[in-house]
Amino acid sequence: MKGPLFYAKILLFGEYGIIKDSKGLAIPYNSYQGALKKAAILTEEVKKSNKKLQNFYEYLATSNQELVSLRLQDLKADLDEGMYFDSSIPQGYGVGSSGALVASIYDKYANDKITVLENLTREKLLKLKQIFSFMESYFHGKSSGLDPLNSYLSLPILINSKDNLEPTGIPSQKEGKGAVFLLDSEMVGETEPMVTIFMNKMKNEGFRKMLNEDFAKYTDACIDDFLGGNVKSLFGNVKQLSKVVLENFKPMIPQTFHNVWQKGIDSNDYYLKLCGSGGGGYILGFTEDYIKTKNILKDYKLELVYRF
Repeated sequence: MKGPLFYAKILLFGEYGIIKDSKGLAIPYNSYQGALKKAAILTEEVKKSNKKLQNFYEYLATSNQELVSLRLQDLKADLDEGMYFDSSIPQGYGVGSSGALVASIYDKYANDKITVLENLTREKLLKLKQIFSFMESYFHGKSSGLDPLNSYLSLPILINSKDNLEPTGIPSQKEGKGAVFLLDSEMVGETEPMVTIFMNKMKNEGFRKMLNEDFAKYTDACIDDFLGGNVKSLFGNVKQLSKVVLENFKPMIPQTFHNVWQKGIDSNDYYLKLCGSGGGGYILGFTEDYIKTKNILKDYKLELVYRF
């Protein structure tokens, strides 16, 4: 048995903002993927994954089945036969490892599943997001459902607000000098503690004001620029967003990267932003000259996501 592949995702813009109902843009990231498989030989790795899936099954089996009807007996039988999730997606890196897992379980075991092949109305997208939010909350305590949705559909998704999503097209990549890249912090980040910090910050009126005004303004502008292919304007807005994030989201940025982050803003060579909830994992970078930036950041591991 070998299930279909589900890809990692990158939330290009909108981290934290989407919790508070502002815009976001998520794209599939095909460099990493995962699939459900069965193993004849149970290695330690396979056993660990199987155990994790068994725990997930327990959660699904004891949860409300009204939102989604799953063939739980089939899932249990497959798990007893050594099924595991074979994934190259790094965990705790902000690229949707649990999202791909949730998408694969829904794809294989859901009754009346909504598929990519049908006409994806807003209602269907919201229903999927709701289902995935419930399923993925097992892993994060609170989930928007967006990671599994992105992984399941394998399409870029524009989040206009909590109740308004649409698949979108992104400009095709060019062979230019500019790029979006991932910078590896070489630290694992955990979503739940970061979201808790964020929720505590939300109690502060000044922080809420910043989020509703500066953060949302620059995030929305970046999304409009990116989708419209306005590269020059995009870099101006990403710079402003990078500043806002450094000033207001310091706990989510690993300490060792505060200077690297500031250096990009000061030199205009590159701009960094959070990738997912932060606290470790990947940091997302934007540069107008990828080769130059690779040289400047030669002590770090970089991965190319998109070319301008």
